[in-house]
Amino acid sequence: MKPVYNFRGKPKMMNPKNPPSPEGRSLDIEEVRLVSDLRIMHSKVQDLYTVVHHLKQRFSEEEIERYADQEMLTDEIKQVDEIYLWFVKLKERQRQKRA
Repeated sequence: MKPVYNFRGKPKMMNPKNPPSPEGRSLDIEEVRLVSDLRIMHSKVQDLYTVVHHLKQRFSEEEIERYADQEMLTDEIKQVDEIYLWFVKLKERQRQKRA
């Protein structure tokens, strides 16, 4: 077995012939698609976080507001709000399962 790296760069040992699944069986195509989409989502969230972090370090909020396309910025803020609320809902479900 060789190490498989996740998006956070932490290696873990995984046998590619026996992928893990919740029920100890092989994943069906929809489950594979879900796992793939989740990995893409994790990567994109990290990308967005990194870009925003660098913008905040390099520029003031006044500069960002002055040069941003205001209509687009408003739409993007709405989209991020929707994503945030979805993450909060998932987090609450996790808490309820642990309780």
